[in-house]
Amino acid sequence: MDLHLHLGEEGGLVEQIYAQLYERISTDALPAGTVLPSSRELAARLSVSRATVVAAYERLAAYGLIRSRAGIGTIVTERRSHAPVAPAASPLRPRPIWAAEQLAVPDLAGSEPEFDFAPGIPGRTQFPFARWRALLNDQLRMRTEVNYADPAGSARLRDVLARHLVVSRGVRTAPEQLVITTGAQQAFDIAARVLLEPGDTVAVEDPGYLPAYRGFLAHGARVVGVPVDSEGLVVDQLPAEARMVYVTPSHQFPLGMPMSESRRTALLAWAARQDAAIVEDDYDSEFRFTGRPLTPLQAIDSEGRVLYVGSFSKTLLPALRVGFLGVPATLGEAARRAKLVADYGTAGHLQAALAAFIEEGGLARHIRRMRRAYERRHHLLIGTLREQFAGILEPIESIGGTHMAALLTPGQPDDTVLAARALAAGVSVGTISRWGIDRSGPNGFIFGYGAIASDRIPDGLAALRRVI
Repeated sequence: MDLHLHLGEEGGLVEQIYAQLYERISTDALPAGTVLPSSRELAARLSVSRATVVAAYERLAAYGLIRSRAGIGTIVTERRSHAPVAPAASPLRPRPIWAAEQLAVPDLAGSEPEFDFAPGIPGRTQFPFARWRALLNDQLRMRTEVNYADPAGSARLRDVLARHLVVSRGVRTAPEQLVITTGAQQAFDIAARVLLEPGDTVAVEDPGYLPAYRGFLAHGARVVGVPVDSEGLVVDQLPAEARMVYVTPSHQFPLGMPMSESRRTALLAWAARQDAAIVEDDYDSEFRFTGRPLTPLQAIDSEGRVLYVGSFSKTLLPALRVGFLGVPATLGEAARRAKLVADYGTAGHLQAALAAFIEEGGLARHIRRMRRAYERRHHLLIGTLREQFAGILEPIESIGGTHMAALLTPGQPDDTVLAARALAAGVSVGTISRWGIDRSGPNGFIFGYGAIASDRIPDGLAALRRVI
């Protein structure tokens, strides 16, 4: 019985031994009754530890493929699994919406470029991994409650989050009006479940945040793009039939400007006249560099029309997959039920660790540290763009966040063409055109500065300048 092992192959030595024996047993190359070598003998043949062979044998035994017989050794059993057979083509087909190009899954596992200006990625090297690991370990060691919990989230996290939002953003919401979600994307999903009927119209910024657009579209809504200008969403162009409006007023995505005070007032007044809801995505609001913080729509909403969305993907790490949805009191129980329908609740140990992190001041300290780092990167980036890309790129003024946008001047090639050239040269940069809703967005780049250190920015922009 010859087995061939390769060091470094995915799955390791145990998986290789198991897989090769499984294949031979299931195809009758090793028929029932065959006596296998002892673990010690096979380990010697393969020049591996006996523990490695024992682990592979234990997996085969767990599936009923082999068993030990006194006086004989390890034998292949009569009850053996058969090699999987490809099923016939199924007559089942998804709803047509799932074949739409707008819902295609983007490539999220690309290789890491030398210079990463991709938007939406916070600083990873500055994340307090040691403290976070300690908090998680504490929760895993101390937790005795393993049953299902309140789908809306732990009472402790919702309580500390409500206090944090009052202090940091002026958002006043009771803990029972908060739902802890699996990222901001699930918050959009719950808002749609609670308020939208199939065919309802949802207005979104154009260009705008495509994941939110996709979420509303998948619920059967008619999603309409509404232009933005230097003051944010153009309220006068909202469709009268819109049941919901999605906006990013603190830092418009992807262009970066904040919504002006007059537009905020106009949007709230429009929603009151049209009996519509507003979904406020307050991403990146913690990282404002100049001027006083802009008051969220939720904080000046006197009628209870704003659903407030936030997440820890930009402030901490995207991989945490923890966000939140704040709703008017009239929607609190419905949102809780919608969360139960979606997934029964976000991981309890993550919620407990996050609550402890916020309570001990870890989140506030991390935000202050990252705000200073992002401000330095922002100023370096915009200064270099103005100096080295004059006549090619026109930066759009922004006052915070983890990214900024710049428009290509007339006559320049498409941003997708230039971005492909840049990537071939080791520079990853976002394109504005891909974020268009009803049509392609403006021709330009989005420069994220969360994933790239300050001292790498000049070299990265120099590499970009050489290909455009």
